[in-house]
Parts: sequence; C-alpha cells; structure tokens
Amino acid sequence: MSVQADRPSGGARVAVIGLGSMGFGMATSLRRAGFDVAGFDVDRGAVERFATGGGRGAAVPAEAAHGVEAVVSVVVNAAQTEAVLFGPDGVAAAMPEGAVFISSATMDPEVARRLAGRLEETGRLYLDAPISGGAQRAAEGALTILASGSPQAFARARPMLDAMASKLYELGDAAGQGAAFKMINQLLAGVHIAAACEAISFAARQGLDLAKVYEVITASAGNSWMFENRVPHVLDGDYTPRSAVDIFVKDLGIIQDMARAAKFPVPVSAAALQMFLMTSAAGMGRDDDASVARLYAQVTGTKLPGGES
Repeated sequence: MSVQADRPSGGARVAVIGLGSMGFGMATSLRRAGFDVAGFDVDRGAVERFATGGGRGAAVPAEAAHGVEAVVSVVVNAAQTEAVLFGPDGVAAAMPEGAVFISSATMDPEVARRLAGRLEETGRLYLDAPISGGAQRAAEGALTILASGSPQAFARARPMLDAMASKLYELGDAAGQGAAFKMINQLLAGVHIAAACEAISFAARQGLDLAKVYEVITASAGNSWMFENRVPHVLDGDYTPRSAVDIFVKDLGIIQDMARAAKFPVPVSAAALQMFLMTSAAGMGRDDDASVARLYAQVTGTKLPGGES
C-alpha cells in the first residue's frame, strides 16, 4: 500500500514512538496541528496519559504505524531506534510504502546511514532528524530540528516538522548529516554543563553568594546557555531530571568513538565525559545532568543549596 502524495496534512495519521518528556510534547504538538496521532511507549502509564488527552494509544509500535504517513521515533539511542524499526512488532513492515520514518535519536552518523539504507530498501523513507530544545519547547511545537535526508523524505515529513519545530535546518540530502551536526552540538553542550557545574561548585567553595554569582555571570562574558539554564537547578537544590546525566555519558561516549575513528583529538570533551561517568557511578545517572555539581560537592566537602555536600 502506498501513501497518496496529494493527501492533505490535516487529519493525516502519524505515529509517535516514545512518549517521554520530549516525545509526549511532540505528540501533543502534532495533535494540536490537526494530525491523528497514535502513540506508543514501553511505559503504559505514558500511553494511557496520552490517550486520556485525546490521542490514540497503541500496544506495540507496529500497531501505531498502520496506515500512517509518518512515524516519529523519539527514543534514546541507535539500538532503540533499530528495535523500533526492525525488532519484534517493529514499524518498518507496518508502515505503508512511501511513508517516512523521522528519527530523532542522537546517534553515530554511520549508524544513521546504515539504518536509513536498510529502511529505504523496503520502499519507505528515512529522515535523520535529531532534536534540540527541551521538553517545554517540544510541548510548544518550538523545537530546533537538525535534519538530513532525501528530497522525498523532506517532502513527506514537512507538515509534521512544521508542527513540531520553530527552526528546521535542512543539512543535506542523505541521512547522517543531521546526526553529525547534533553530535557537535552535544560536544559543546556536555562541555558547557560540566564547566558550569565546576564553576558554581568552585564558587560555593569560595563562600560566595551563589545567587549573586549567577546574576553576575549571566551578565558577563563567561556566560553560556547551559550555565544560564542548569545553574538554577543547583541553586534550587532540585535535581529532578529534565535531561539525565546518563544522556551525556552516552552522547560524549559517541563523540569519543567518532573522534577515535577519525584520529582526531577531543581532550576537552573527554574530560567532560569523565565527570559525567563519575557522577553516574556515584548513583546519579538518572538525575538531572546538573548533578555534576553534586559530585564536585561530594568530592570536596563543599556545601550546595539543598543540603548537598
């Protein structure tokens, strides 16, 4: 069965696989734009919450993918993406020919190219489309999407992309380019989070007023988006995960693999990876990534807001 190219986007069927903080917001944005959205997640509670809000729940990925124009995959990594596509009850065989798989996971560009090639051999389309922006922007339909793929994949996916993103970067005509751009972003993001946590913990050790440190730095040349966004978590002593430590264990690990393959030195991101690894090993892997500050506090006996030391 083939999807008709001239079918209007309003009311078109879309599947969202992965209803975590990002996927749930993206599914909600698609529904708000008028799409008929089926959602699946391994957490049945998330599926029930989506269905209660007016979406359609699915018991397995393949069920969600029947008759769709697009599958939006919002899982954690390449292994999960491959399982969504080709595992038991995967979507590849259930998607109509000509439908597009929009892959939002952060992964090695080589893996993205391999998955795309395998899916495209079946007559379906693959768009490499990593995301940036956080859960709030996902819910607002205001993500940044770093996409690459064939012109046909872009054409099929564009109505869905418009519903989910305020900024869409078209970065090439083959899968892998979007993934590569995302890894550069993640290199910087991980380094900046680690640096922000080091700085605010060092400020605490100096006995400085941390709220005043935040005020001064965010108005000064040393500021970064990550300092401005993550340090309030430390000031509030709130490490509820918006983005977990283990996300950067994974992403900075991918960067090390890519750099080793290219024989390119990345010592700064390697140091940041070690800080995330130590934080995870200390039992904070599923906590907010600002928990790197807690590791500094634990190691040095420094007092942070919320009783961390």
